[in-house]
Amino acid sequence: MEQDKPTAIQRLTKKREKELLEMIGKQQIHLTLERMYLIRAFEEKAEELYGLGKTHGTMHLSIGQEGTALGACTAVKSGYDYLLNHHRGHGHCLAWGGGVKEMMAEFMGKETGYCRGRGGSMHIADVERNNLGANGIVGGGLPMSVGVGLSIQMRGTDQVCLAIFGDGAANTGPFHETLNMASIWNLPVIFLCENNQYAMSMSLGRAFNIDYISQRGCAYNIPAVTVDGNDFLAVYDAVMNATERARSGEGPTLVECITYRWRGHSRSDRQLYRTRDEIKEWREKDPITRLAGKLVKAKMLTEDEQVAIKEKTRQSIEDALVYAEDSPAPDVSTVMEGVYAD
Repeated sequence: MEQDKPTAIQRLTKKREKELLEMIGKQQIHLTLERMYLIRAFEEKAEELYGLGKTHGTMHLSIGQEGTALGACTAVKSGYDYLLNHHRGHGHCLAWGGGVKEMMAEFMGKETGYCRGRGGSMHIADVERNNLGANGIVGGGLPMSVGVGLSIQMRGTDQVCLAIFGDGAANTGPFHETLNMASIWNLPVIFLCENNQYAMSMSLGRAFNIDYISQRGCAYNIPAVTVDGNDFLAVYDAVMNATERARSGEGPTLVECITYRWRGHSRSDRQLYRTRDEIKEWREKDPITRLAGKLVKAKMLTEDEQVAIKEKTRQSIEDALVYAEDSPAPDVSTVMEGVYAD
């Protein structure tokens, strides 16, 4: 059956929002909000540490994109399913359930980090929990997701692979090759495009001659949808539906999440391509504030609970920083470990 081309952003009805909140439950939705605050606090601390010269290389912050990370990762089974993400991946790792101490240690290049300090900001992975890691190559994780999907299919499990990539990656060859192969082999892969409006300094309007990146799904007969990436519930609903399709053997889905990064592409970005008014407009769509507001309105969160959750995450970040700073740096004699197989 041929797939229809998306022509608008799919919005949730108030009835569907209520259903989703009831289905998720108060305890889980509080944990979700806590993780969103944790991602924000981690990124802000990462920015501070970089400015103090305590980290090396570069980094790509995901402040403002927490709704997409949590919506997607909450809708699958982290630790059972698989995750492949991109260089702006701190939030994805934490949304997947990653330990903030191990994350901070890796970010600071310490031996106690997830990759023993070898990965740093752009290559954090937690293989034991099926987080196969970020990738410094634009679109680099996409072809890997086909391999993961094929492995799942050949082993006969009901796992899925969540492959997260940016709008810039949608204009690379691997994007098209990957979607084509996943389609013809009917693989259990959820392709999630984190569309934050800019590929470095290239705006969406200059790089695409279509309204939505999800429209490319129809070229490969893959169901596709575009949702508000700053609405946790909208992302959760779309990815949950895609997951159900994949688990039942119906193949891949393309989900486009419209969101925005509050900071520059990287720390060297002077942001001359966008205005302060534009940034201010998007900051008013803060995914954390929006979710908290919905929970207060649904009487699932009080203002005191919100403050307590926020303070808890701030303390977690400070504890993680102490852990990372007290951790040893990698021994130079081990520099070749992990490069070659025994």
